[in-house]
Amino acid sequence: MSTATSENIFSRENWNSSGAGPLYIQLRDHLETIISSGHFKAGEPLPSEREIAEFSDVSRITVRKAVQELVRANLVVQKQGSGTSVAPKVERVEQSLSSLTSFSEDMARRGMEIKSTFLEKRISSPSPKEIMALGLRPSQLVARIWRLRHADGIPMAIERASLSTQFLPDPENVDVSLYAHLEKSGNKPSRAIQRISAANIGIEDAKLLAVPEGVAGLNIERISYSNSGQIVEFTSSIYRGDAYDFVAEMQISNEN
Repeated sequence: MSTATSENIFSRENWNSSGAGPLYIQLRDHLETIISSGHFKAGEPLPSEREIAEFSDVSRITVRKAVQELVRANLVVQKQGSGTSVAPKVERVEQSLSSLTSFSEDMARRGMEIKSTFLEKRISSPSPKEIMALGLRPSQLVARIWRLRHADGIPMAIERASLSTQFLPDPENVDVSLYAHLEKSGNKPSRAIQRISAANIGIEDAKLLAVPEGVAGLNIERISYSNSGQIVEFTSSIYRGDAYDFVAEMQISNEN
C-alpha cells in the first residue's frame, strides 16, 4: 500500500469525532473497520506505530493502546522483530454435543487437514485429579496423551487425555486419533459426560494456541465410559474461543 493511500486511510478527519470517546478507542474502531473491509489482507503487515501516529496526527501511545485492543481481540498479531500484521482468518467450527466423536473425526468430516503435536505421550504416576476422575488407586499408573490440535494449519485446541493403563497400555503407539486406537482393542468409550465453562487462556497455553494471554477460551472436561459403565478416559481441554462453537439439539417437553 502506497504512503499516499495510507495517509488517506489513517487521516484523523476520517475517524475522529468530537465527544465519541477516547482517541485510542476511536482509532481502534477505525483500524478494525479497515481490516474487516479488506484494505489489509490476512498476514499483511500494518504500518508501524510511528507511521500510523504520523498519518493520524496522534501520539504513539494512543496508537499502541489501539493496537493492543486489536491484539486482545485476535484481529492482529505482534511478533518481535517483524511488527504487527493482520491475524490469519480463523473459520469457526461447530461441534455437536449430541454425539461422542473425536477431534479427528470432526475435522475430517469438514474436509479439514488435521495435525497433532504431541506434548506428552507416556505412562506416569497419576495426579490427585486423575485419581479422582478415573477412580484409580494411588499405586496405579495412568497413560497420558496430551496434544496440540491443528486444523488447516491453525492451532485449535490443547487436549490433555488421561486413561487407566487397563484401557491404554501403549500410549506411545497412538497416532492421529486416540479413539481409533482404542477401537482396535475394543476400548473405545460409548458415552461421556462433558462440562464446558468459560476460561481465560493462561500464558503457556496461549503460546501454544498462538493467541494473546488472557483471551477467552472454552475449558472442557470430559469423562468417558465403556459399555459396561467403566470410566475409560478423563480429558481436560482448552479450546480457542474464537474458533469453536458447541451446539446442542434439544427436545421440547410435552409438559405445559
